[in-house]
Amino acid sequence: MSSNVGLSTPRGSGTSGYVQRNLSSLRPRDTFAPYPTSELKHRQRQPNAEILEHDRLRQIEVQVFDLRDKLEDEGVDEDEIEEQTEALRRKLLNHADGDEAGGKGGGGDRGKRGLKVHQVHELAKAKIEESERLRKALGIRDDYEEGSHWKRGEERLRDGLAAESKKEDGGARKERY
Repeated sequence: MSSNVGLSTPRGSGTSGYVQRNLSSLRPRDTFAPYPTSELKHRQRQPNAEILEHDRLRQIEVQVFDLRDKLEDEGVDEDEIEEQTEALRRKLLNHADGDEAGGKGGGGDRGKRGLKVHQVHELAKAKIEESERLRKALGIRDDYEEGSHWKRGEERLRDGLAAESKKEDGGARKERY
């Protein structure tokens, strides 16, 4: 035993008497630095427009390639294949552009259910659209800040206390004079 640490004697304890540091004990955190409230506020992940556009064009090219593969298996000549694939590509691009310009289109609005987990930007876009629909349905303003109701209540209470203290100070002054 050294420097008053551990057992005075290991006899009868069932241990060797060797003392180790407790690595599982948690040290207290620094309490002098509170968490900033601005970092705790939830921010919606913004989708990358370039990635969304790339995925949209990729889906169109997948459909064009499927048509090309089908036509090649049927034995159609190359000029006819090029003509049909270009027609399909133009049709899909025009249809996709019409959906974007017109808002909700036929099939363009899949929602979150049709998306997979790895489609992060599409999920973020769908979540923003869902939040916007919900906000409009509930009549919530664009500039609404979460918790602002409580802040206004605190301000009213503070103003009321300040007004009461002014009344008391005014009454005390009248009594003095």
